[in-house]
Amino acid sequence: MQSNQPLAERMRPRNLDEFCGQSHLVGKKSVLRKVIESGNIPSFILWGPPGVGKTTLASIIANTMKRPFFHLSAVHSGVKDVRDTIEKAKRQQFFNQPNPILFIDEIHRFNKSQQDSLLSAVEQGIITLIGATTENPSFEVISPLLSRCQVYVLNPLSEENLTGLLDKAIKKDAFLAEYKIEIKEYEAFMRVSGGDARKLYNALELVVAGEAKDAADGIIVITDDKVLDHVQKNLALYDKNGEQHYDIISAFIKSMRGSDPNAAVYWLARMVEGGEDPKFIARRMLILAAEDIGLANPNALLLAQACFEAVNVIGWPESRIILSEAAVYLASSPKSNASYMAIENALGAVKEKGDLPVPLHLRNAPTKLMKDLGYHKDYKYAHSFEGNFVIENYLPEEIKGSQFYEPGNTPKEEEIRKRLKNLWKDIYDYDK
Repeated sequence: MQSNQPLAERMRPRNLDEFCGQSHLVGKKSVLRKVIESGNIPSFILWGPPGVGKTTLASIIANTMKRPFFHLSAVHSGVKDVRDTIEKAKRQQFFNQPNPILFIDEIHRFNKSQQDSLLSAVEQGIITLIGATTENPSFEVISPLLSRCQVYVLNPLSEENLTGLLDKAIKKDAFLAEYKIEIKEYEAFMRVSGGDARKLYNALELVVAGEAKDAADGIIVITDDKVLDHVQKNLALYDKNGEQHYDIISAFIKSMRGSDPNAAVYWLARMVEGGEDPKFIARRMLILAAEDIGLANPNALLLAQACFEAVNVIGWPESRIILSEAAVYLASSPKSNASYMAIENALGAVKEKGDLPVPLHLRNAPTKLMKDLGYHKDYKYAHSFEGNFVIENYLPEEIKGSQFYEPGNTPKEEEIRKRLKNLWKDIYDYDK
C-alpha cells in the first residue's frame, strides 16, 4: 500500500454533500449552507477543535463559489505574506468578478499587527476572509476584525461520524480497497483520534500498513489491541486537545513547582513541538507564579506577566525563547504557596460563616444618613499614626482575630513574618 498522498488527503470531501458532521452549519437549509447558496458570503471565522473540517470547508466554499483561493498558515506567515497575498488578490479583481477568498489557518496565532494588516482589505472587499481557530475568537481575535466577521462554531465529530469515516475509507479508498479489511472494534480508534478526523485516518493507515505485511489472502482484521500497538509505536504522543494535553501541562507545572528547570524546559519543548498555543503556556505560568512562588519571590509574577505580554506581541517562533526564559526562572525560584493557602482559608471561613456584616467603622459614609447610623465612625486612618500603622480590627466581629495567612519559611517571607509579628503583637500569632 503506497501513495504519495496521506489517507486524510485522499478522503477529503469535495463538496458539501460529502462533508461529514456540522449539519447545523452545512446540512440542508442550514444557516451557512443558505449563505453559500446565495452566492454572497461575508467574511467569517470557523471556530472548532482540530480535525473537524475547517480547512476542508473553506476549500469547498471556494470551489462551490468558483472563487480564487489563497491559503496562509498563521504559524508560518507574517505581515509581509499577508500583504503580498492581498496584492495578488487585488490583481485578480477584474470587472464584476467575485473577490478572492483568503483562508488563514490558526488565525489566533497572528499577533495584533498581523491581524491589523487584514482590516483594510476586508473593509474594502478586496478579499473575503475565512479564518480558522481552535481558540475562542472573543479572546484571540482583535475586536475591529471580529466585528467585521461572522463566527460559526464547529462541533467535535461524534463517535457515529468517526466510525462512518472509517467504514467509508476502507470501502472507497483505492489503496485500502486492495485488502479485505474488517474493523471488529472501534474504541481504540476513538481514543487515539480524540475526535480529530485527520488523526483517525493516520491511525487507520498505520494499522493497515503494519498488518498488510502478514495479511493472508489480503484479509486484515483490526482490533483495539492492534490499533494501540501500531499507533503507540508511530504517532507522536502529544495531542493538544486530548489526554496528553493535560498530562504534559501537568508535568510542566509540577516540574517548575519542584524546582527542576531541566524537566520544565523538556516538557515545554514537547508542547512547542506539538503545536500548543503559546498563550496557553504563558497563562499557566502566570498562575504558577502566584500559586507556587508567591511572596517567596514577588518578581516571579512580574516576569510571568511580562512573558505573557511578550508572547502576545511576538508570536511564533520566537516566543519559544521567551517561554523558556520564564520557565527556567520560575523553576529556579524559591517556592511558597502561603498566598494560595491564605485565600483558600479565607474562602473556607466565608463558606462556613456566610455573609457576615461589615463593621460600622469600615463602612463607606457618602450620605448624612449613613453618618448618623454610625458608618465610618471611629475609623482610624493608618497614615495619621506613627509608622503609618495603628492596631485596628478589619474583620467582622464574629471572626475577629482569625488568621488566614501564615508566612512561609523562605527568606523573603521570614522578613514578612517578623514585620507582621512586630505590628500585630498578640492579635495574630506569627510565631512559628
